[in-house]
Amino acid sequence: MGIEITQIESFAHLEHDGRILLVDSQGNGPRRPMPGRTNYSNNEVLRLPTPLEAKTMGIQYSPRRINHFKLGDRIVRIEVSTPNIPWPSSWAWKDSLISDNAVDPIARESVYRTLHRVVSKVVLLNHAGQVLLVKVTRGFFAGHWTLPGGFVDYGEHPRAGAVREVKEELGLTITIPDHHGESGDKTLERSDSILKEAIFNDEGIDWISLTYKANYVDDKQRIIPKDDEIEEARWFNRDEAISKAISVFDRDAIKTMVD
Repeated sequence: MGIEITQIESFAHLEHDGRILLVDSQGNGPRRPMPGRTNYSNNEVLRLPTPLEAKTMGIQYSPRRINHFKLGDRIVRIEVSTPNIPWPSSWAWKDSLISDNAVDPIARESVYRTLHRVVSKVVLLNHAGQVLLVKVTRGFFAGHWTLPGGFVDYGEHPRAGAVREVKEELGLTITIPDHHGESGDKTLERSDSILKEAIFNDEGIDWISLTYKANYVDDKQRIIPKDDEIEEARWFNRDEAISKAISVFDRDAIKTMVD
């Protein structure tokens, strides 16, 4: 029995200020999607160009990174790049790809992977200067210690998201100072925050983490870990919290904001 060798497909994801280059099945472009299209013929399929097709079109570009992922039976290599051209008004809006069934799933997946995932967390300190960590039971860091927090909801400011997550995960009502009035009324008190961005693997998912510093001022509140999400919550001194935290974002936040 022979060994089946899967062909790696290579494409260039060329994007400039929200516009992305699509071509037809023969490599001719630029082409634009039709949002809402459900029925289409083979000659109406739209896809990303191959690197050779892009160069044949005379487009010079600067690669930013290479993403590798598998979609069904397809193994894909994507050169995510910035084209060295004026803004291409004739190219497709990236947001219009998702609702046209004629757009190759690889192109839609590539756009999906270049969207930021935003999480919001809190360095919560008690009167002794200890940091609160939680051991999560699900998600990316199941079984490990992290700062309280999670994904920012649609239409939600990261500060509000951090307050909500602490309430949901631990039953605590906290206040994060907002001296500049970024998400509500201005406060006299100031608070530190840190913004970090990173891509952790070849698949190219890009994470943005906003971490705020807040004080646990009401010791009468009882910490009640959420049954299906938090196994345990515990206070740690600074150095121990840094050594326990699984996320590089969390470790950097603690190092930066806790003396």
